[in-house]
Amino acid sequence: MEIFHCLYFRILLTFTFIVSVVVATNPYSEALLSLKSELIDDSNSLDDWSVPPGGDTGEKVQACSWSGVRCNKNSTVVIALDLSMKNLGGELSGKQFSVFTELVDLNFSYNSFSGQLPVGIFNLTNLKILDISRNNFSGQFPEGVSGLRNLVVLDAFSNSFSGPLPVEVSQLDHLKILNLAGSYFDGPIPSEYGSFKSLEFIHLAGNFLGGTIPPELGQLKTVTHMEIGYNSYEGSVPWQLSNMSELQYLDIASANLSGPIPKQLSNLTKLESLFLFRNQLTGSVPWEFGKIVPLASLDLSDNHLSGPIPESFAELKNLKLLSLMYNEMNGTVPQGIGQLPSLETFLVWNNFFSGSLPRDLGRNLKLKWVDVSTNNFIGSIPPDICAGGLVKLILFSNNFSGRLSPSISNCSSLVRLRIEDNSLSGEIPLKFSQLPDITYVDLSGNKFSGGIPTDISQASSLRYFNISNNPGLGGMIPAKTWSSPLLQNFSASACNISGNLPPFHSCKSVSVIELHTNNLAGSIPGRVSDCQALRKMDLAFNKFTGHIPEDLASLPDLSVLDLSHNNFSGPIPAKFGASSSLVLLNVSFNDISGSIPSNNVFRLMGSNAYEGNPKLCGAPLKPCSASIAIFGSKGTRKLTWVLLLCAVLIVLIVASILGIFYFRRGSKGQWKMVSFSGLPRFTANDVLRSFSSTESMEAVPVDSSSVCKAVLPTGITVSVKKIELETKRMKEATEFMTRLGVARHKNLIRLLGFCYNKQLAYVLHDYQPNGNLAEKITLKRDWVTKYKLVIGIARGLCFLHHDCYPAIPHGDLKMSNILFDENMEPHLAEFGFKYLAEMTKGSSPATISMRETGELNSAITEELCMDTYKFGEIVLEILTNGRLANARGSIQSKPKEVLLREIYSENQTGSADAKREEIKQVFEVALLCMRSRPSDRPCMEDALKLLSGLKSQVN
Repeated sequence: MEIFHCLYFRILLTFTFIVSVVVATNPYSEALLSLKSELIDDSNSLDDWSVPPGGDTGEKVQACSWSGVRCNKNSTVVIALDLSMKNLGGELSGKQFSVFTELVDLNFSYNSFSGQLPVGIFNLTNLKILDISRNNFSGQFPEGVSGLRNLVVLDAFSNSFSGPLPVEVSQLDHLKILNLAGSYFDGPIPSEYGSFKSLEFIHLAGNFLGGTIPPELGQLKTVTHMEIGYNSYEGSVPWQLSNMSELQYLDIASANLSGPIPKQLSNLTKLESLFLFRNQLTGSVPWEFGKIVPLASLDLSDNHLSGPIPESFAELKNLKLLSLMYNEMNGTVPQGIGQLPSLETFLVWNNFFSGSLPRDLGRNLKLKWVDVSTNNFIGSIPPDICAGGLVKLILFSNNFSGRLSPSISNCSSLVRLRIEDNSLSGEIPLKFSQLPDITYVDLSGNKFSGGIPTDISQASSLRYFNISNNPGLGGMIPAKTWSSPLLQNFSASACNISGNLPPFHSCKSVSVIELHTNNLAGSIPGRVSDCQALRKMDLAFNKFTGHIPEDLASLPDLSVLDLSHNNFSGPIPAKFGASSSLVLLNVSFNDISGSIPSNNVFRLMGSNAYEGNPKLCGAPLKPCSASIAIFGSKGTRKLTWVLLLCAVLIVLIVASILGIFYFRRGSKGQWKMVSFSGLPRFTANDVLRSFSSTESMEAVPVDSSSVCKAVLPTGITVSVKKIELETKRMKEATEFMTRLGVARHKNLIRLLGFCYNKQLAYVLHDYQPNGNLAEKITLKRDWVTKYKLVIGIARGLCFLHHDCYPAIPHGDLKMSNILFDENMEPHLAEFGFKYLAEMTKGSSPATISMRETGELNSAITEELCMDTYKFGEIVLEILTNGRLANARGSIQSKPKEVLLREIYSENQTGSADAKREEIKQVFEVALLCMRSRPSDRPCMEDALKLLSGLKSQVN
């Protein structure tokens, strides 16, 4: 009994202590601890949120010392709560907010909060600042926001809200900043948004808003900054916006607006920035814009504007940016443009401008970026265009003539120089030792002479150099060219260059060497194995001698090697058969001898890759075994006649089959065949005959979206895709298919050629025997295999986006378009085919233009960003073994910490497993690629760098 009393006393004492602590805890501290219990805090950002054993003592609130909590001077009342950038997640109930009656500042920005925005926030009637930006709050914006009658700032940028914009916010009389951009709001902008009394900043861009822009917005007399673009409206720009007398910044870009630009906008006499690019605007640029004196940035690019640049623009003395690119404008550039004292960026590419550039262009010492490519400009390049420290000079595809101004050599700030496809002549005055920042130089397609500048190796930042198609250039390749530290692409084809190749010392970064159609001689220098990054070497149509170095076969990424039309001798190195990256090998028309190695990679190249070498034998050429000439032997004449009769019979049978085939299918014009260089040479009959066999007839694709397997008469199994095209689009389509055919990478399906007539095309590509990712996504893979799969897909996309000129968006990236070869290496299929399908509808999307139209093709950029998004989705599918079918929905509905824990579980990683960090980083890259705003996503080159940094052993 005594023991029982003692135990009872201890329990009672403990309970009394707990009660005293709870009672001693201040309501603010208690509410914040309750809030903390709802949060996911993997970084322990709120580690100091705790109450000592004695609870809050005295009048001061213990929570006032916690991170993110701010109180009044006496530390008795919490007046601000700043939890921004603390890597927090979870869903908020909002039940704690009733305590914070004096709160004036609430900041949850830059976290991963999800679920509904708690309506309890709207009871904080003293709140002046509410910042919930850059989170993942979802669902409709809740009612009740009008209760925040003292609110000055409402920032909800970059969340996942949906449904209509909240009309109630227009009742907030003190509101100065309203930011509801970067979510999924839909429907029209409420006309009530024109009734704000104090608003200065409104940002609604990057949603799914539609309808017409309400003219009532013109009543916002206090607004200085308005961004409502990146939506899909109907109709035109309301002229009533010209009544916004305080407006300084107006952005309605990428908004599907049509009609003319209202000249009344010239009444915005305080306007400094006007962005209306990427719409469907028509008509001419208003002459009246010359009266907007403060105007510093004017971007009307990517519309359907016509007519000239108004002469009145010479009065815009504050103008820094003038972008009229990608329109249908014409006429000459006013001379006054060259005299604008503040002009920094001048972009007019892809128009129909003519005449000379203003002679004074650049003399203002401010000019940084000029792009006038793809116009009809003539004359010389302004002599002082680089006087102010030019960074980008883009002049390609015009009719400029004369010599290149020596002043460009003194332009030490120059980063990009593109003057290809003009008629410039004389010696190249560039002094690379004085151009420390130059990364990209394209001088191709001109009439330069005097050879390549000898100091090219001193260009410490140079990555891309192209001097091709300057037939009078002459000279030799400078001795230390390959030692340029960052050089990746060196192209000097068709330049009448002579001499030998310089030694391959320090060539670790070089990936492309194109030197075809010159007078180069000698052998390929040793140590070519130092060029570990080499992907393409084209030395065709020269005078090279000696053996093909075995070192070439050891290069891990070499995919294209063209040595045709030279004087190489000796055998083909058998080591090429072990290459997993080689897709094109051409040694035709040399003095190669011996037998072609028997590996499958050599047979797939086709006979045209080896023809013109009399001493070479083996499949796919003649057999190597010596035999008696049957047809010259008297004892075998009967056999000869029998063989000839059999051959005639076979020809008659084949002709009959083809006749029946053509009769059944109907004649749609003569069939033609395009086989890509260095690949098996097929004829149109080879393709058509493969469809006439009994086993193949059922596989003939019936629509342009289907793919069939076919066995050609040569014995090669291929995949065939049928494309139906309009006759008037055939030329454009065949040009585009040819462009797709030369895109070669070990993670892309290799296109072999295409067969076409006036209405149909059959596109042939490698048949992959191991299915696609959609079929195998649920298979259990170890982490190393998954990682290699992700890297392979990223490399293929990166090649399309960054190594093809111009870039080729995939357009239809999905798991069923990722095929596996015999080694389970992933290959992207169907790249670019989306745009071929669009051709069947008579459209001609800007993304497939065969002629590059400037540095910033907005249509291509959008498609590339969508590829990146799809890549992020596929990575999440791979990480979860296909369990994350709706990636966007899962990301919106679950905190990323929860998803990550599920991924760890799916990949069977324990808490101490070293690969958890790698999985987390790949997961983070996927989330970056899936950001809601395309401009926030990384390019595939950056995504690949982030991924490749995890494991150096993956090739």
